[in-house]
Amino acid sequence: MQDYWQKQTTDKPLFPDLLWSRPENRNQSGKLLIVGGNAHSFAAAAEAYSEASNAGIGTARVLLPDVLQKTLGKVFEAGEYVASSASGSFGKNALGDLLTMSDWADATLLAGDFGRNSETAVLLEKFADKYSGQLTVTQDALDYFTKSDSILNREQTLLVMSFAQLQKIGKASRFTSAFTYDMGLLKLVETLHDFSLRHSTAIIVEHNDQFLAAVDGRVSSTKIADSPKIWRTRIAARASVWWLQNPTKTYESITSSLI
Repeated sequence: MQDYWQKQTTDKPLFPDLLWSRPENRNQSGKLLIVGGNAHSFAAAAEAYSEASNAGIGTARVLLPDVLQKTLGKVFEAGEYVASSASGSFGKNALGDLLTMSDWADATLLAGDFGRNSETAVLLEKFADKYSGQLTVTQDALDYFTKSDSILNREQTLLVMSFAQLQKIGKASRFTSAFTYDMGLLKLVETLHDFSLRHSTAIIVEHNDQFLAAVDGRVSSTKIADSPKIWRTRIAARASVWWLQNPTKTYESITSSLI
């Protein structure tokens, strides 16, 4: 087996020391900003908040478009609200508040349910460019970045993606090797190895009942019992928490989050 590839199972984690060295004090467990939702759904943001809490985050806040404030304001205490677009997604005028909130946090998670909106596209592109902290992008938030390779060259970035999204972003970056559904695990690991050496971002992807994490040429695979249909937001939240609590161990922390 290639020396850049490591395998783990749920009963044999690759980095058990991380399991024992996690913060016990809530005040030392980090702050996570979760961003997502639109007028028709805030399920991804709510799921990310729940999963981050279960993963041991110290404090999490959820940034939502203000069209949801009337519905959620009294029942969702973790919510913060910023300017909406006319269609009920995030408006471009929300950038200042988003940057201010991200400065409060140790990491930011773009959790999903953004919908398709030109104002939101402008907002997310500008935010990714101006924000320099740890950023995790998943679900339909990542769709805003799949037409170019700009997000791939951003430092401090984790992309939690479907295989279809990996194909799109690989094609947009003009990567020499195609990601195909029929490729075996060995070939996929080799391709992720090469791809992650070329680009700055960390990657988590699921394929054929395996979670794969790739960082700077290192690749881990984690066998899962069943391929889950809905997993990206949950895994992204867990990985964000583990990563912000181990900021100098990106590969080790996101791999450990997959157990």
